Amino acid sequence: QVQLAESGGGLVQAGGSLRLSCVASGRTFSMGWFRQAPGKEREFVSGISWTGGLREYADSVRGRFTISRDNAKNTMYLQMNSLKPEDTAVYYCAARSGPGGRLGVRLHYDYWGQGTQVTVSS
Repeated sequence: QVQLAESGGGLVQAGGSLRLSCVASGRTFSMGWFRQAPGKEREFVSGISWTGGLREYADSVRGRFTISRDNAKNTMYLQMNSLKPEDTAVYYCAARSGPGGRLGVRLHYDYWGQGTQVTVSS
């Protein structure tokens, strides 16, 4: 069982930036970020393949967020720029235990972190 731990959340003004990190306790394959705002479903934000060669983004964050990973450190990152109040949510890290799967599909992930709160004030 792989444990995932997110960090980097916080309170920021609109237009600001944050960088989220997700450290895995062991090897993972594809990884992704999801978020959940109060009263809403958990939604896909961004995903990255094991090699980093495939990266996907939700339309709402494309051009503002950048996903990356460092496999030597078992760590994934999400650089969030030009933050908006509608980005406010709990952000969750997710990972697959094997190859395959689709980055944007929540059910394709086997491991989840506890989440980190991101709050963007207007």
